[in-house]
Amino acid sequence: MAGFAGRLYVVCPGCGGRAVVLPRPGTAEVKYTSALLFLPRRLSCAACGEHRSWRPGMEGAGLRGVTPGGTEDPFFGEPLWLQTRCVGRILWAYNEAHVDELAAFVGARLRERGPTPTLAMVSRLPLWMKRADNRDEVLAGLDRLRDLAAPGRDRPADRSDAAHNHATRPRPHLSLLFRGGAYPADPAE
Repeated sequence: MAGFAGRLYVVCPGCGGRAVVLPRPGTAEVKYTSALLFLPRRLSCAACGEHRSWRPGMEGAGLRGVTPGGTEDPFFGEPLWLQTRCVGRILWAYNEAHVDELAAFVGARLRERGPTPTLAMVSRLPLWMKRADNRDEVLAGLDRLRDLAAPGRDRPADRSDAAHNHATRPRPHLSLLFRGGAYPADPAE
């Protein structure tokens, strides 16, 4: 899931429209997708000009990053823009690439497992998303998320009624990355 944390669509805390959370400009490219959880971030809304900054905290010699998952963005705690009701639950995604990956998995008629379980996103999906009898409804929900991500769908009136604080973050702990020269330097503000 960390691989989808490069761009997150969230509900703007200023106007209620769509805002975006990105690594701060000038931040070096990352070698591993897990490093996206430790990069300084900026939340910005093109409609109202709202902007906020986030940077990882320090814990001893390590950086304290975030743990992805849930209906709020892990950096600022704002509700994700891409949320919809589906099978009596909330279906959510960070961005279009996340929606596409979920749709590819849910739409697959044959799902093969390797010899060992992995920590990949699909192995941690909730059972209701994996059930074949929910396939059509989940794919329809993913289409609704794709529509919400479309250009021009960024006004408060475009927001799904499901996009509000749910406090469903699955893990209260934070990720740690110990500095060893591999973390890109934080650009000056």
